[in-house]
Amino acid sequence: MKQPTSTEHWREFYRAAILELDPAKLSQRIAEAENAVIARARELFQDGGRNAEEAEDLDDAMYALKALRSTLKYNPAAVTSSGTHSMKVA
Repeated sequence: MKQPTSTEHWREFYRAAILELDPAKLSQRIAEAENAVIARARELFQDGGRNAEEAEDLDDAMYALKALRSTLKYNPAAVTSSGTHSMKVA
């Protein structure tokens, strides 16, 4: 995937990451989404932070991506061979 160019493209990268079913592609999808979220957050910051709702969405998305990455890192079995995500609560 290419780097996002419009304000809403980060959402596409985010959805692709959280819906990825192929364990071999998941890490790359997460990285792409994180980069897109960071790029959009920078745009909002440079714009004076006038869109508080989207900024909150970006924070939520980054939190979810970090949780998914952490699950993948510390519990690789959470991504099963069928490709479904199953986060366990400790």
